[in-house]
Amino acid sequence: MTVATAPSAAVTGSPASGPARRRVLRWLLPMAPALVLLALFLAGPILWSVYIAFTNETLTGSASVHSRFVGFDNFARMFADPNFVNSFLLTFVFVIGSAVIGQNTLGLIIALLQRGRGRVTRSVVNGVVIGAWVMPEIVAAACWFSFLAEDGTLNRVLGISQEWLYTAPMLAVILANVWRGTAFSMLVYSAALSEVPPDLVEAAAVDGASPARRLLYITLPLIRRSIMSNLMLITLQTLASFGLIYALTGGGPGTASQTTPLYMYEQAFRYFEIGYGSAIALVMLVIGALFSLIYLRLIKVEDA
Repeated sequence: MTVATAPSAAVTGSPASGPARRRVLRWLLPMAPALVLLALFLAGPILWSVYIAFTNETLTGSASVHSRFVGFDNFARMFADPNFVNSFLLTFVFVIGSAVIGQNTLGLIIALLQRGRGRVTRSVVNGVVIGAWVMPEIVAAACWFSFLAEDGTLNRVLGISQEWLYTAPMLAVILANVWRGTAFSMLVYSAALSEVPPDLVEAAAVDGASPARRLLYITLPLIRRSIMSNLMLITLQTLASFGLIYALTGGGPGTASQTTPLYMYEQAFRYFEIGYGSAIALVMLVIGALFSLIYLRLIKVEDA
């Protein structure tokens, strides 16, 4: 007497494997062109930049033809270069002053002041603030150059003669970037504040809580996820800011406003040391990733 046995699943496959495979193919095939383009134009250049960061690749000279692997020489040179250290410190000041303090705080204040205001008032304020945001960087830089120049609007209003772009270049670029980028934070906080239950705020007001205490103990805790998300996004955006500073001061006078993106550009495309410039870009990428991990970790801690 023989006992019939079912075919092995390893041989015939699970009954559901056929439909599952078809579902995967139906999802994958329409996405294939996009995935190929992403691999070609996003992942490809990133991987190539990582590779040449460890070489002596240049845009001109013998190294442009016969580049060689130099290991961590570019990174050792970078951290021993006082100009890179200076640019890194200026980038830190720029990010803290422009994003963490400037855009974040001003965007929250504008969003709070617009609560309960009429539609006309909100439309006018939003139009002005968002208009600065959508303005091209080169146009924003031209506006601030006209405002801060020696014969500009600010000096005429104050009745003094001061070349702000030479005496206080970092302050100038921080203020210009805050003016241009605050709209994003305002929109994020306006959306977050619309989700705060008004009954809860009104109940706290009836109990005698002052506006400051209502903000500190009710509003801010309820929008903390939006705060962390906004900080992460504007920090990464400000960390890579290039066009506004380059058009406004060019990193000068000297290196007084030369942040790391401008230093990287100078090394890679003015001195043609593309390997060294790519090493700087790789360090900036790592720093941005660390900022992202810190903010994401803070969001998880807030949720716990």
